[in-house]
Amino acid sequence: MSAFTGEMIGTMILIVFGGGVVAGANLKKTFSSNGGWIVITIAWGLAVTMGVFAVGSISGAHLNPAVTIGFALSGDFPWADVPGYILAQVLGGFLGGVIVFLHYLPHWKETEDQGGKLSVFSTSPAIPHTFSNLLSEMIGTFILVLGLMFIGANKFTEGLNPIAVGLLIVVIGMSLGGTTGYAINPARDLGPRIAHFLLPIAGKGKSNWGYAWIPVVGPILGGLMGSAFYQVMFDGESSGMLWAVLGVNIIVLILSYIFGKKQPGEVDSSKVAA
Repeated sequence: MSAFTGEMIGTMILIVFGGGVVAGANLKKTFSSNGGWIVITIAWGLAVTMGVFAVGSISGAHLNPAVTIGFALSGDFPWADVPGYILAQVLGGFLGGVIVFLHYLPHWKETEDQGGKLSVFSTSPAIPHTFSNLLSEMIGTFILVLGLMFIGANKFTEGLNPIAVGLLIVVIGMSLGGTTGYAINPARDLGPRIAHFLLPIAGKGKSNWGYAWIPVVGPILGGLMGSAFYQVMFDGESSGMLWAVLGVNIIVLILSYIFGKKQPGEVDSSKVAA
């Protein structure tokens, strides 16, 4: 199996389990209806663990463009391979969304809540506010990439590394996920959102493309910040890159504050998942 195929399958597994638990919690007439945030965050952590177990030895199991770009910035991954990995991850996210749709096929019609259906595939903010939503995704992914580098710096008994990564996802979800549903992964949001847009989901409503840039841009900027921060603070490298990345982050945040809109209405945070 090629690294491209590995990333695609690993991300597909991630979405099948992650999107699947949200579908079980949000769709009507499932035995797991109203499972709640704790169930969702634990299942997402296990989803990442299973994805890493599946393809870690094949592609390194990034399963996330923000992770791939962060590792490339640190020199742990070749920049030339970044576009292929990102394409594979987005394709995997799309395929995972399709599988979840098929698995819960009769339940879409039984569910009237359009926001609940969308949250099976993609994230939405609990309180729509461009600056704050972007900042939340940046902070969550900063912690994700920093945490992955912490984990990588330690020696684990063979096979335990994916479990540590899964626990990192769980704690991010429980601690930081309540604001935006902690996408912290552009492919996790974009691939399934495209699936939501294209699939014949009964009564699905809009795919909320006006928000879709935030779970793409926020995680990438946060991931770059996490990588640069680790290089300076833990590897003792020059701070030039850190200041450059910090500057870009600040500029984007300022622009989002100036031009971003405080969107009316709220989304029930219990129906938003990573």
